[in-house]
Amino acid sequence: MSNKSKSVSELLNLTPEGRYDYMVEQIKSEKIIWTLQDQDGCVMLTTEDEDCIPMWPTEETATLWAVDEWKDCEALAIPLDEFQERWVSGMEDDDLFIAVFPVQEDLGVVVPPYEVNERVSPKIQQKH
Repeated sequence: MSNKSKSVSELLNLTPEGRYDYMVEQIKSEKIIWTLQDQDGCVMLTTEDEDCIPMWPTEETATLWAVDEWKDCEALAIPLDEFQERWVSGMEDDDLFIAVFPVQEDLGVVVPPYEVNERVSPKIQQKH
């Protein structure tokens, strides 16, 4: 849990890959992924090529995004088992990607849901 000691400002200054690594470690230890939702459902972001659902390692980092057009959004905790059982396949069926730990000036790494799932799953589950 040494990552817990990082301040939010330190986390926001990490590279996109550094934020991805941090998020994976947080998911492994806390068993929760955070996103934002409003009355219409989860927040969606669009890059040039992909539609994404942004996800964060903590409630605090997720709520930092809830400003301007997203000010009415609330943080939504997704238990890891629910993410693995429902979200990964559902997002892939809908051709959605994950924007990993975006910050205001940087969308972060954009990856398919199965990649996040593989990184947070014990290696034993990755037999193909």
